[in-house]
Amino acid sequence: MKLLKLEKVKDGKYLKNYELTYRNKAGHEKVYEIVSRKELREPADLGQKSSGVSIVATMDHKLLLLHEFRMGVNRKVYNLCAGMIEKDESIEDCIARELYEETGLQIKKINRILRPSYAAVGISDVKTQIAFVEVAGDFSNEHTSENEWIDAAFYTPEEIEVLLETEEFSSRAQMAAYLFMIGAV
Repeated sequence: MKLLKLEKVKDGKYLKNYELTYRNKAGHEKVYEIVSRKELREPADLGQKSSGVSIVATMDHKLLLLHEFRMGVNRKVYNLCAGMIEKDESIEDCIARELYEETGLQIKKINRILRPSYAAVGISDVKTQIAFVEVAGDFSNEHTSENEWIDAAFYTPEEIEVLLETEEFSSRAQMAAYLFMIGAV
């Protein structure tokens, strides 16, 4: 596959739509649509910068999950605490800010931050990082934006096993919950 052209087709408030024209292995041109959070000026810009974080948070041998309304699917799903890195913000500061804004909790310890990975490789060049943290404090939703509807709670492995069979999840949250349930997180 050879990328021949990158062209912006729409400039939204949060997402930018692009068409990528490739020459496929049969020699034919293939136009592929993607969205990006970044301004892409040339093919080398694709997938270059991490734009956010997903947080796998635990306290007292329980996993934090958010049951939140997501506009893109018009329903509540189980998700990880997550968010976008602000200009000139470190990943550690982003983790602490997003955790506090979405739950009222504080970081007790950051155990590990994984390298950036693609969040939705089939439709976007967005890269985010996954952080594994221990948290402390009490829940408060007074810091969420008016556009967020979040119910945060901690779950035992046994409770997660039931949720995985009965509820809808984001992919990353489903993976994190499963690994927590089997003791791998």
